[in-house]
Amino acid sequence: MVKTITKIGNSQGLIFDAALMDMAHFQVGDKVNVEVHEGGTVTLTPLRKSIRTEDAAAAAKRIISRNSEVFRRLS
Repeated sequence: MVKTITKIGNSQGLIFDAALMDMAHFQVGDKVNVEVHEGGTVTLTPLRKSIRTEDAAAAAKRIISRNSEVFRRLS
């Protein structure tokens, strides 16, 4: 995909159209880490919140509890 750097106020930027936002799984307001590599390659990596271990364990217990019959039949 080819994009053109455009002037946005006193800065320059790229416009991310809906298709690009969808393909990158970006949403307005997302924070991204910007890395500039040797040779000028730029990488944008979304910063996603990670779930705490305790929260993940509690969610797993709820899922197992609600679906215990399904899990029993699958085993």
